[in-house]
Order: sequence, then structure tokens, then C-alpha cells
Amino acid sequence: MDDKISSRVSAIALNTIFGNEPKFSHRLIDALGSAGAVFALSERERLELFGPYNPHVAQITPAALEAAQAEYERLSAQGCQFLDIFDEAYPEALRECPDAPLLLYVRSSTPAAELFGRTPAVAIVGTRDQSLYGRECCRRIVRALSEAPARPTVVSGLALGVDITAHAAALEGGLPTIGVSPVGVEDVYPRRHAAFVQRMCSAPGCALVTDYPPGTFPAAFNFLRRNRIIAGLASATILVESRIKGGGMITARLAAGYGRDVFAVPGRIDDLRSQGCNQLLKEQVAAPVASPETLPVALGLGRLKPSREADLETAVRRRFATALPHEEVDRLVRIAQLIRARRGIQLDEICREAGLDYADVARDTGLLEEEGFISMDLLQRCTINVKIA
Repeated sequence: MDDKISSRVSAIALNTIFGNEPKFSHRLIDALGSAGAVFALSERERLELFGPYNPHVAQITPAALEAAQAEYERLSAQGCQFLDIFDEAYPEALRECPDAPLLLYVRSSTPAAELFGRTPAVAIVGTRDQSLYGRECCRRIVRALSEAPARPTVVSGLALGVDITAHAAALEGGLPTIGVSPVGVEDVYPRRHAAFVQRMCSAPGCALVTDYPPGTFPAAFNFLRRNRIIAGLASATILVESRIKGGGMITARLAAGYGRDVFAVPGRIDDLRSQGCNQLLKEQVAAPVASPETLPVALGLGRLKPSREADLETAVRRRFATALPHEEVDRLVRIAQLIRARRGIQLDEICREAGLDYADVARDTGLLEEEGFISMDLLQRCTINVKIA
């Protein structure tokens, strides 16, 4: 085994033992010179270093190295990449954090050396209980980032709500995106996002990242440990929606503690899902996202070029004119304009106001959603996605 692989195997073993206490593993390596040196200690030296009652003493054994070697070989054969904190490809922004993980497991079609530092990284986080307003704001933010002169990597946590909206919008806009997982690299949490993660990891510049060993159960504490990686990877964190207590708030405060920029989307004072954002703004921990289109300048990504997109009617007609009869295109235009005028309108309300059958409205809104003109939530509330000049 060459020295690089040997060092990496030692880091895998040390991360498995001290993953919840990364600062301790850093101090050990600083004192002994390398991760491998920890496992070269004699029993007497271990007892002198750790003390007789330290629970970790019994874990630092040749068996731990053998298990790490087997894990390295098995996961490498599956295409997993490993980055220890001494590797040149390890993300520099994360390395600067005092509690940076000793090791990262990386699942990506892109070599790890090309994943980090090539573009600025922006974290977008928020509540799982995302509102229609939050979803629209998140998509507008990502769209603005995708149009910036310096196009960033979007980092988030793969959770329901704001996280997965940010990842999906990044892929739609051609931005690289990195999902930080609270479980092992072989798993996906939540499981419903497995197909998306597969697509994400196949896209150039995108990756699934975790510091958890395979087989890790998604316990509550895991999410706290995951959040520090999200905050550490990014130069700025944007909180879209959050209650007073939540993972997004923790990530935003961690980012502030690392000296990174923090932004928050203001919300209604009576909306529980905006209380966290409003609190950070009140405390001046975060700067307000007054307009998604001005955010790239605040992030140092450059100013968006002024442009005029086609008006809604022209855009809808251009898309459907050759595929549908004229009267059906007219109906699509009428429905789209009604949704633009009344964000959050439901299908039955569209039927009443437009005098249309439910079957026609359901089919037409489905077409508009499929082509990206509108979004529709589980309660069949509709909102416009396209920007109208």
C-alpha cells in the first residue's frame, strides 16, 4: 500500500472514531504528525496520551485499520472518492473552519480535484415546510445566480422543501450543485430523493458529500454535524424560510460564526416560516434579500445584464403554437395570465373565473407546469415561474 492510500485509510479509521469530535482528531494529528501515527502508538503510549478511562482508547486498534482498509477498497470499487484534510483537492473554504471534518466521502462523476474552488459556492437553505412564497423566492434566487457573470456552485442539504428546490433549480439553470448528506455515501436521505441524487451525481461539477461512514442512521444529531459542512463549503449562506428553531437557522448562524456572509429573505411578521429569517435580520446577523436579481452583486458575482424576456402571452404562444390548435393555445394564455394576476389561485377558482371545465384546466395547468411557466403545490395552488419584462 502506497503512502497516500495508507494515510487515507488511517484518516478513514480516525474519522470513524472521532467524527463527532473533529477538533480532537486535529489536535491528535498536530501532536503526532499524521493520522497513521495514532495507530502506531503502543498500548502504553495510548494510555499515557488518552488516560486510562477514555472510551476511545479501545477503538484505536489494528482491527480499526483493517476495517477502514476494507471500506476503502469496497467503496473505491463503487466509484466513491475520498478527500482527507491534507489532500490538495480538499475544499479550502471548509479546511479553514476549526471543526472541519477529517475526511469527506464524495460521490460524483467529476474528479474530486475539479469539484471545489473552481467556482464560488453559495449555500441556500431553509425549512422543510416550504410555502409557495418560499418556493418562488428560492427559484428566483437560483435563476438570478445562474444568470450572473460568475456562476456559482449551489450547496444545500438535500432535505425536503427549500433544500431540494435549490438543488433542482440549480440543475435546471445549468449550475453545479453539491448536496451534503446526513447519512453514509451509499445512502440517500430522504429516500424519495434517491433518483434525483443519482441524476445530480451524474451531472458535471455536481456531487453528494458526507463525512459519515457507511451505514450511519439519520439521527437528529447527524443533521447538526451536516449543517457545519454546508456552511463551511460556501462563501455565503442564504436563508430562504425558517422557523425560529430549525436546521436552516443553525446553518446560517454557523456561517456567521465562520465569518461568512449571511442573507435572509424577509417574510410576513405573522408567518411562522419567516420568523427565523426576520430574527436574523433584526439581529443584523443577515442582510436582507430585497431583490433576487440584485443578489449576485452583493455576493460579488457581478451584475446581471439587463434583458427583456418575451411577455407571458408571447412566450406561451411561441411554445405551443406548433403543437396545439389555436383555440387551445388561447385557453393556455388565458389561464397563464389569470395565474400571473392571482398568485396562489387554485384550479377550481380558475374554472369559475375563466368559465372552463375542470378537465381542461387540469390538463392545461399540467402543460404549463411541465414547460416551466408555472408551479403548482399539493393543494393545487398555482404561481408563475417566468419573469415578465
